[in-house]
Amino acid sequence: MLAQGVKAPDFTLPDKDGNEISLSSFLGKKVVLYFYPKDNTPGCTRQACAFAAAYDGFKSKDIVVIGISKDSVASHAKFAEKYSLPFILISDKDLVAIKAYDVWQEKKMCGKVSMGVVRTTYIIDEKGYIEKVMEKVKPDTNAEEILSYLG
Repeated sequence: MLAQGVKAPDFTLPDKDGNEISLSSFLGKKVVLYFYPKDNTPGCTRQACAFAAAYDGFKSKDIVVIGISKDSVASHAKFAEKYSLPFILISDKDLVAIKAYDVWQEKKMCGKVSMGVVRTTYIIDEKGYIEKVMEKVKPDTNAEEILSYLG
């Protein structure tokens, strides 16, 4: 994982509509950057829906919410439409941001070892530095924990 106080790596990747999004374009605003394994899986859906439910709280504080996974633009578009997700979803098929933020790691499930995205949330300050790192976040409570932390 990247450490608190480190400059957040910039990236330019497509969102669910195919628009190129650069992290650096949000300088001057706080950004919640959350990495998740896969669209339409139980935990990832609960996490996305929790962010959607809390979105007005983020919006009222002028905080940008960005979800990133290695799913395709088309997958993100369907996922966002199915669950009415109001925030930015970014497709990182080539693992550019996923590797830059050190969330592509070895995972063990049912005795099988594979590489995958470890559910992690970064809070990035207005100057582009990592303010907080949240590892092994719980899908159902991650959004509320962030709002609580940001006061």
